[in-house]
Amino acid sequence: MLTIALSKGRILDDTLPLLAAAGIEPTENPDKSRKLIIPTSQDDVRLLIVRATDVPTYVEQGAADLGVAGKDVLMEHGGQGLYEPLDLRIARCKLMTAGKVGAAEPKGRLRVATKFVNVAKRYYAEQGRQVELIKLYGSMELAPLVGLADKIIDVVDTGNTLRANGLEPQDIIATISSRLIVNKASMKMQHERIQSLIETLREAVESR
Repeated sequence: MLTIALSKGRILDDTLPLLAAAGIEPTENPDKSRKLIIPTSQDDVRLLIVRATDVPTYVEQGAADLGVAGKDVLMEHGGQGLYEPLDLRIARCKLMTAGKVGAAEPKGRLRVATKFVNVAKRYYAEQGRQVELIKLYGSMELAPLVGLADKIIDVVDTGNTLRANGLEPQDIIATISSRLIVNKASMKMQHERIQSLIETLREAVESR
């Protein structure tokens, strides 16, 4: 059995046509089904529906052979124990800093709210800056508005949500897209099969 971990939303919607090119289609709509394990048109392939932030863990620990995860999630997770053979070029966005429009840089220690704590640590360490990191799981835009933080680090697509809340995108930390990831042991045990799937997906990506 080949198990592929996916997360609902934009990544799932963009990944399904690529899998279809490899003859792998879910037997029921993952968006409407309450099932977390979805059979596919191939009896020996199944989909696991998990949270986006959990995809690397399921793959690294061997609960899934392959998965699709945003580069932002992989940067935060660390990605050890994983192969990242293919950029699927889907769910593109940017990981950026943002702050209140026209706000001056604070003189003291910068306070940054984010769910990407590991990424933020590395980013500011490279700049030689000491910052206070505040971990939040959602509604990042609120933090500067209520004085919880000076800046946020978050994924930005159009920037409309930032601007609607009086914030502006600032520095780009990374350009993000979703990547195919593979468990290292699975790659050894089922090398021919997984390599064939990778090449089929690569062709589907190139032909888009």
